[in-house]
Amino acid sequence: MRKFALLMSLLAILIAPALHAQGGSDPNVEEWRSKLRALDWVEGPRTISIGGNSTLSLPEGYVYLDAANTAKFEALNKNLGSGREVLIAPRSLRWSAYLAFEEAGYVKDSEKIDADAILKTLQQRTEESNAQRQRLGYPELHVIGWSIPPAYNSVTKRLEWATVLRAPQGDDVNFFTKILGRRGFTSVVLVSAPDDTASAVATLDDVLTGYRFNTGNTYAEWRPGDKVAEYGLTGLIVGGAVAAAVKTGLLKGAWKFILTAVVALWKVIGAACLALVAALRSMFKRKQVRS
Repeated sequence: MRKFALLMSLLAILIAPALHAQGGSDPNVEEWRSKLRALDWVEGPRTISIGGNSTLSLPEGYVYLDAANTAKFEALNKNLGSGREVLIAPRSLRWSAYLAFEEAGYVKDSEKIDADAILKTLQQRTEESNAQRQRLGYPELHVIGWSIPPAYNSVTKRLEWATVLRAPQGDDVNFFTKILGRRGFTSVVLVSAPDDTASAVATLDDVLTGYRFNTGNTYAEWRPGDKVAEYGLTGLIVGGAVAAAVKTGLLKGAWKFILTAVVALWKVIGAACLALVAALRSMFKRKQVRS
């Protein structure tokens, strides 16, 4: 696996002037940079096997981290993780996307979506997860509303939506995709700055055209006798545990059984990453002016 040397070089170049202007190196930034450099970055173009049931054709100009390295990356940026997620991102790290497969069974896609009711549930669940974030010393998060209301594409078998998430350093947009397969679904969480959502979603969609379930695991290959999930499209958005509780009238007590994978749903961009993104954008703009 090749190290992501270009990103590290850019990071050193971009952060150094700011540190010099402040009268020296910030030990916290230096430590963060060292840990980021130590991650095992994989550069595209490359074909990557994910979870034993799917494949990603990582394009040139993009990078990948396996589950172990993604967990380290998330910890560096004060995010909760499930330990099963993998990361893909453009070389500039202007956005990042987290993929994880959930073996929940075949999800029927005939359900109608009530966006207003779903938003209220997401807001309540996020407030519940703040207790765990506080225990870990992480900042609180709050769901403000939809950036993109939920919609399902019956051709690509992808359910997509985006929420605006408020954190102490500002607002972020989390864009979610659920890709349905025969035995479950792959969750994709995109993290970007609010003003970059449209561009980030478009480029992520391009990258995901290279993601596919392997033969025998596609949605179309479901057969009678296969496991069927206890929830539908709404459950994919609010979380299967809560969807099942709604059916049985146990919603009030369901909050203490929130799954780690659901608690890990919300992501924010770390302050150091935001500084890097801003510097990279400035550099790219200067290049465009010169060209």
